[in-house]
Amino acid sequence: MKTYHPKFHPKFHSKFYLKSLGCKQNQLEGQIIQDNLEALGYEFVENPKNANFYILNSCSVTAHSDSEANYLLNQAKKLNPDIKTILTGCCAQTYKNKKNFDFSNIDLILGNSEKLEIEKYLEDFLNQKNKEKFFVGDILKTKEFQNKFLYHPKSTRMNIKIQDGCNNRCSYCTIPLARGNSRSNKIENIIKQIDIAIQNNIKEIVLTGIHISQFDDEGKNLLDLIKEIEKTPLQRYRLGSLYINEIDDNMIEFLSKSEKFCPHFHLSLQSLCDKTLAQMNRKYSVDDVFDVVKKLKESFHLPYLGSDIIVGFPNETQDDFKTTYNNLAKLELSKIHCFPFSKRENTPAYFMDGQIQDSIKTQRVKKIMELSEILHKKFLDKNKNEKAQILIQKKSQKTGLYSAITKNYIKIYFKSEDDNLRHTLKTVDLSQFELH
Repeated sequence: MKTYHPKFHPKFHSKFYLKSLGCKQNQLEGQIIQDNLEALGYEFVENPKNANFYILNSCSVTAHSDSEANYLLNQAKKLNPDIKTILTGCCAQTYKNKKNFDFSNIDLILGNSEKLEIEKYLEDFLNQKNKEKFFVGDILKTKEFQNKFLYHPKSTRMNIKIQDGCNNRCSYCTIPLARGNSRSNKIENIIKQIDIAIQNNIKEIVLTGIHISQFDDEGKNLLDLIKEIEKTPLQRYRLGSLYINEIDDNMIEFLSKSEKFCPHFHLSLQSLCDKTLAQMNRKYSVDDVFDVVKKLKESFHLPYLGSDIIVGFPNETQDDFKTTYNNLAKLELSKIHCFPFSKRENTPAYFMDGQIQDSIKTQRVKKIMELSEILHKKFLDKNKNEKAQILIQKKSQKTGLYSAITKNYIKIYFKSEDDNLRHTLKTVDLSQFELH
């Protein structure tokens, strides 16, 4: 077998471009892939024109996500005909369900488990030793969590993956097919990753996963993990998306007394109409939502309450939509992300009668987003005379402005001649800034 001096090993001259689409977990996994490849000597480049291979870490939550993946890889081949393309992520994992997907411009396809071991496939792939194109295992048979550390975080706030997969079977959702059943990391691994983050001057982490409320390390749940995180020197942490019926009184009481927890809740609601929630196979009612939100508002000072809402679900009448709209107006969240229902292959909702016209979905999204703007302005107005701790993030080379974020997820921008403010915490008077 031929050996190389490290400086002359072929892979030290292999340049790659990587793009991650979709959720925070996917973004983190993309960072881990990049971090590990750079440690092996592959060079990350900012432009696919200069790359030998392009890794697209895809999302498949909507049909638009699939189209975006196709478009990006087709564009890469147009810009650089010699580039090798690798599709991974959720779109790759569910490739067998993609009836209208164009695989002609894709050279290698790796599933969600395989992507975290990408180095096993690269050398043979780049040297054209293996003609096999698809490496996608049955993720529903995956029982163990793949622990991978991120040693060189590049962002100011670091996502830490604590869990993967989901045991729920919402009628519209393809994620269990792409991510498998719920499995959790070990608390000791999570604490080690937090230690690595602290060594890299990270002041804030975000606990991420597909369904973090299903975290289970040999009987220890999410609250048990949070209690261990509280013992570390970490200064701030926040939680990823939470299901409303899994935010219990014990968690609220503990978090409300914490000096490290950032009162920022992203609630996975999807609808505020009981009929639609039942058809979605969600396991809570509108009354449950109002009860939990009331407790959160009473237990935390000006908490940020965000949510996802799907409109145009099959059989959602105009009255059903009005029910959701009116309940959102009463609930007074801080911000709403709204999406039109997207049919996903191999889900029950794909086959439901009563599919809604795209034009109606578009109108409903517009109404919810207009409401979100009103609610977000109200939330910012309530905060404008507050004093708040901010975490200062990077300085924009284009504008010269620093970005910063409060514990309750308000963004501010400011100018400073000091170029060393990144990663620092500071208490400020929010009345001095424009809030976003």
